[in-house]
Amino acid sequence: MWFFDALASGFQHPTDPGRLQYFRIIFGVVLTLRFVLSIGQGGWGRLTAGSLSLHLAEQRFGPGKAQLLAHAYRPALLIRTAAALALAAGLAPRISLLLVLAGAAMELLYLKSPNAVRYTILTGASLLVAGDLGRGLTIEHGPTTANTWAQCLLVLITTDIYWNSAVQKLRSTQFRTGRYLAQWIHTYTQVKHHLPYRRQYAVPSIVRRHLGNLTDRDIQVWRLVSVTVIAAEIVLPPALLIPQTMPYAVAAGIAMHTAFTCLKPRQLVTFSGLTLGTYCAFAA
Repeated sequence: MWFFDALASGFQHPTDPGRLQYFRIIFGVVLTLRFVLSIGQGGWGRLTAGSLSLHLAEQRFGPGKAQLLAHAYRPALLIRTAAALALAAGLAPRISLLLVLAGAAMELLYLKSPNAVRYTILTGASLLVAGDLGRGLTIEHGPTTANTWAQCLLVLITTDIYWNSAVQKLRSTQFRTGRYLAQWIHTYTQVKHHLPYRRQYAVPSIVRRHLGNLTDRDIQVWRLVSVTVIAAEIVLPPALLIPQTMPYAVAAGIAMHTAFTCLKPRQLVTFSGLTLGTYCAFAA
């Protein structure tokens, strides 16, 4: 298996540089979408005079630094969006990547739950240490060690994300019993028409209609779903590394992340998009 050969050789095992170049394009597209979404639905007006976000920033950093953040905020939104698009297109990819990571890191200053930002920085840092990000939309092939270290990093990051998530779910009685998912679907079925923005909720109506209550049958079904998710998160990383099982693992991963994204489309589009993108790194 190439991953263990790479570890044993001190990352001198040749791999296909196109794997990381594919991920560079996906990374740029996903971050472009994230940054465009952050401009809309109230994002452009964040940190304006009299806003709650500016008030919280003043409490956290002091009036002077909060004002600097407010003045830099809108230009940074535009610069990072343009940089993400340039990264996807392969235009000055390393400079574009640095601007994208800086723009993403800025969100750490004002987001309440910046887990997606941390994941973005981790995966982006893996690209940053790659030796060959490519140019334009052309994908280069041919064995080389230029991207072996970066490719192994992406595999380790994704494996850690999946296995850590599985451990957290195993430790949660609420999730293991199916009650968490049952309560989530039931609650959002009741309040979906009162949400401030569209696309905050995308669970199909057939699921809401047949599994949107808190009956014993519903909870049992969601318990089976919960156990399946935990098992998938444990099995997916090794299955993605094995050529014979990789196509099935990719299909299972796409199905799982599609379901995740239906629960919280805006919040999970970055996580699901980047995680599926890292699947490129699991093949040598």
